[in-house]
Amino acid sequence: MRIGMPISYSARFDETAAVIAEYEAVGLDTVFVAEAYSFDAVSQLGYLAARTTTVEIASGILNIYSRTPALLAMTAAGLDFVSGGRFTLGIGASGPQVVEGFHGVPYTAPLGRTREVVEVCRTVWRREKLDHHGKQVDIPLTPERGGSGLGKPLKLINQPVRPRIPMVLAAIGPKNVALAAELFEGWQPTFFLPEGSATAFGDALADGTARRDPELGSLQIVVDTQLLISEDADEQAAAFDRVRAQLALYVGGMGARGKNFYNDLAVRYGFVDEARTVQDLYLDGRKDEAAAALPEEFVRGVSLVGPRGHVAERIAAFREAGVTTLNATPLAAEHAERLRAIETLKALA
Repeated sequence: MRIGMPISYSARFDETAAVIAEYEAVGLDTVFVAEAYSFDAVSQLGYLAARTTTVEIASGILNIYSRTPALLAMTAAGLDFVSGGRFTLGIGASGPQVVEGFHGVPYTAPLGRTREVVEVCRTVWRREKLDHHGKQVDIPLTPERGGSGLGKPLKLINQPVRPRIPMVLAAIGPKNVALAAELFEGWQPTFFLPEGSATAFGDALADGTARRDPELGSLQIVVDTQLLISEDADEQAAAFDRVRAQLALYVGGMGARGKNFYNDLAVRYGFVDEARTVQDLYLDGRKDEAAAALPEEFVRGVSLVGPRGHVAERIAAFREAGVTTLNATPLAAEHAERLRAIETLKALA
């Protein structure tokens, strides 16, 4: 099992990069750089590529709307070039709050657009002329869809380091999960509960896998989790409070009633009444009560918090559920403790 870590920001990015180099030295496999409506991820990934030597770098995630599909392909090829073949393109549909609210573009046909983005990217990386006319993406742009008629199919000028850069899809909805299993090298769910994963995702994974190209190999499953290896009960309680706060934000507040994908996931895990309660409390402004209403099984199951032996048991549960990479946020108060936690996690995994 591989170990990843999402980047955490400090006041200066060169300090962050130096810290990542320390994690690289203790065996970190991949660093993920997020992009929501913060600083862009691409500039930071390029900086990290220059300051590291072995750790893989991944976008976690770039949305499929704010950059054209060809630009996503160019960006991935460029990051793979400057990192010497260490880049993974993590993409996702995001949601209308970000896509329409921050980028000002329509959030339409996420499944169809994702499928066409994959096709365009792989065409570009193979250095084939880009001539794609789908329902969502039209390249070269035809007059019927607003083009001048002067565009012509082009291919990437440069020779990519790899003709197929690994792609990971962030997805939790059944149709998107099936798409990940069909077309992508990897799948990145959020709030992954090993004991509930077969119920929540099993049918979708089987559906997509049935159409999967064998050349893609086995689907890699990258899960986000939070990490604290400690015997101290107070430290554990504080860590679980952080897990609860994040879960409550997403299950309760990340979307309106009837349009919250994370709440839907909690329901698929079997927490039907609890998911409704958490959402009602959160949307009423009672955030602490919402966090307290989360099922203990959910909070503890998605995290790696506790003594070394307990964490080892949870790693085994994730592995049994098919997880191949643990993308762990270390929660210890001091940097040295966080570094040791990642080193221990690597040894246990």
